Amino acid sequence: MQQPWIHKAKTDGIFILAPSFLVLGIVFVFQSHLEALQERYPFYTWLFLIVFIDVAHVYATLFKTYFKTQEFQKRKTLLTLLPVGCFVIGMTLFAFGSAVFWRVLAYIAVFHFIRQQYGFMRLYSRKELKTPRSIFIDNLIIYSATGYPMLFWFLSPARKFSWFTTDDFFSYENAATLNVLQWIYFAIMGFYVLRTLHKYVTEKYFNIPKNSIIIGTALSWYFGIVYFNDDLIFTLLNVVSHGIPYMALIYLKEIHTKPEPELGRLHFLKAFRGIFIYIGILLIIAFSEEYLWEILVWNEQFSVLSPGMGKYAFLLVPLLTVPQFTHYILDGLIWKAKK
Repeated sequence: MQQPWIHKAKTDGIFILAPSFLVLGIVFVFQSHLEALQERYPFYTWLFLIVFIDVAHVYATLFKTYFKTQEFQKRKTLLTLLPVGCFVIGMTLFAFGSAVFWRVLAYIAVFHFIRQQYGFMRLYSRKELKTPRSIFIDNLIIYSATGYPMLFWFLSPARKFSWFTTDDFFSYENAATLNVLQWIYFAIMGFYVLRTLHKYVTEKYFNIPKNSIIIGTALSWYFGIVYFNDDLIFTLLNVVSHGIPYMALIYLKEIHTKPEPELGRLHFLKAFRGIFIYIGILLIIAFSEEYLWEILVWNEQFSVLSPGMGKYAFLLVPLLTVPQFTHYILDGLIWKAKK
């Protein structure tokens, strides 16, 4: 059986599978320097990690939906009403207080991050012979790899990092429950290793991309949330492992491998320079959005600018969150296949 690459081994390996392992290697090798890096260059760590990766990957969805004429016409009602709905829901949540707004959005974001890893796992297992039992085991493993670290976050002493804002998750410190969950987690991971080895011996086949996604997910989530208690390390492992593979997936699957007639006005992105234009567009849009956040709401990175418009936060925050909120919901719909 051939390996189920999305594009081919080299591009999948570099842009989708490697980020988790590469960042984890950087963390272990340069761990002692990361704190100094964060203190010395906070603006640049924010710019490259949050703006150019985290925010930028949100807008990659545009190249599968709004920027494609055929796709937009096919999903016109959804793509028109969903942002409006997200804005209305956002304003409603914000009416109960900013803490409620950010808390709900944080839980939705976590679900989105978990489902992306599930989606990659399913994508890379598409050529395998599936049974209800094998599907259950695959789901158990990928959800354990992501679910246990989040439960650890909820049940452990306060972490030195947050998803959006301080205390954006309900927490209940419980060492006994954590101990039980830890044993269950490592038992499931051990079962995964033994099962994978058994399948390799009996079937003489090892699904490289699928197992790389599972292992990379387990490592980045465990070390980013459980093992280390550091804001920059969490951001590195969380953002890079999520954002870069998604941007690569959009380009490889929705632009590079599509015929020009299907791309319509985006056909120019298939040329050699197309990848650079694609990245450039994402970076410009991401920086523009974050610039608005800074001057209208946060006013943290560009302190020389005019003060934020705090009294309009009830309107500005839900409005500026629309792209992100829409991405979370839309991404769960646009990748669904009939089978």
